[in-house]
Amino acid sequence: MVDDVEHMLTTVDNPWNPFTNYDEWYSWDRAAGYDTPGLLARISKVSLDLPDTEIDSSIEQAIDEICQMNINGMYKKASKPAEAA
Repeated sequence: MVDDVEHMLTTVDNPWNPFTNYDEWYSWDRAAGYDTPGLLARISKVSLDLPDTEIDSSIEQAIDEICQMNINGMYKKASKPAEAA
């Protein structure tokens, strides 16, 4: 079964939801010195030449990899809220 739920990478201490309050989430992330989007960009194997489905799959795999190797326990996977779908 394919998981149709959208995910984003976040940190356990960020009080903002990246789906519903991205600007606040991003500002908080940068102020904390994390650059979570930059980490995700470095880990994912994305090319703009790929179809959207492959880009989405690559990002999802990178999120899973970061969460699995989460040595300091800082990162977690955020799911898109049903009301934001």
